[in-house]
Amino acid sequence: QLQASGGGLVQPGGSLRLSCAASGSISRIPLFYWYRQAPGKQRELVARVTSSGSTNYADSVKGRFTISRDNAKNTMYLEMNNLKPEDTAVYYCNADVLTLTTYTNYWGQGTQVTVSS
Repeated sequence: QLQASGGGLVQPGGSLRLSCAASGSISRIPLFYWYRQAPGKQRELVARVTSSGSTNYADSVKGRFTISRDNAKNTMYLEMNNLKPEDTAVYYCNADVLTLTTYTNYWGQGTQVTVSS
C-alpha cells in the first residue's frame, strides 16, 4: 500500500514537501510517480523517479519541483517550490511494486495541495 502525506494550503511562491511511503512485503520499487488532478481536469503525470534516481518532470513543474526517493525506506518525496495557483490539485503517488511473486501498480489515497492567497 501507498500512503501520501504533506499537502496543505500555501500562498503563491511558497513551498511544500509531499511524502509517499510504501508498505508491505516489497522486494523492489522500479518506478515511483507523482500525479495530480485539478478540479474538472484529467489526472496528469507530474514527475517520476527510477530506483537508480533518474528523474523526469512535466514541463509545467520543471525547475520548481524536485522528486527524490529513499530506497531503504521505500519512500518517495516531492519538493515543491515557487508554487503557483495552477498547482492546486489533489496529488497522488503511484508505484510499480515488486514482491517475491508479484508485480503490481498501486495508487496512494491522494493529498490536497491548495495554492491561494
